[in-house]
Amino acid sequence: MKTKSVGFIGGGRVTQIILGGFRKKEKGFKELVVSDASEDVLKKVKANFPEAGIHQNGNAQAASRDIVFLALHPPAIGGVLEEIKPHLQSKAVLISLAPKASIANLSAGLGGFNRIIRMIPNAPSVINKGYNPVAFSQAFDKEEKKDLSDIFKVLGDCPEVAEEKLEAYAILTAMGPTYFWFQIDELQKLCESFGLTSKEAEKGISKMMKGTMKTLFESGLSFAEVMDLIPLKPLGEEESNIRAIYRNKLGGLYQKLKG
Repeated sequence: MKTKSVGFIGGGRVTQIILGGFRKKEKGFKELVVSDASEDVLKKVKANFPEAGIHQNGNAQAASRDIVFLALHPPAIGGVLEEIKPHLQSKAVLISLAPKASIANLSAGLGGFNRIIRMIPNAPSVINKGYNPVAFSQAFDKEEKKDLSDIFKVLGDCPEVAEEKLEAYAILTAMGPTYFWFQIDELQKLCESFGLTSKEAEKGISKMMKGTMKTLFESGLSFAEVMDLIPLKPLGEEESNIRAIYRNKLGGLYQKLKG
């Protein structure tokens, strides 16, 4: 990794997740540059990652590195492509971390530059437990894909997937933790109020969740058979409402991302 210089266009949450994951595995860079429009965001980057060179509105500096992470929300991407186009090295790699903006559209906005990868980042990457699906443009051969995947694997799993599936993964893996974290937090607090220690509640929830997933996906039982394993379902009367929330909220968001 230290043979590569790395630039981040955007210094917000996803940048700090990725940098946190690399630091946890003690993976450094030959040079690290972060650009953002916000002085406050850059101050936070510098406080957390003192080795970073920070540049307010310095997208040109970040774009001139060997590996360039485009860490912006979809609405902000179009406005920077023309700006960074003349600063991308011919052998650079651009990694877009956003849904919606396709490789074809990114390439068009960059005047035909096609050494582009799209990745859907997952927050557990900060502890090297991410699940970050990637799609490569046709500019990369098998060997270069392997080399780049070895870098990405520092953050966790990085399966290569069809580009048209990335928006589904954005709903599933990128946003998915938020569907459960608040529920787990509430369950832990309740368990502590029932007399468990914090550590006992954490261990019990962790073991229960792992077993829950394995039972559903690896037992060979149907969904109905799995549900029938436990006769008392305290939240059962709310199941239809919860399912409706998933369909309405996530279905609408997926259509927006694909639109």
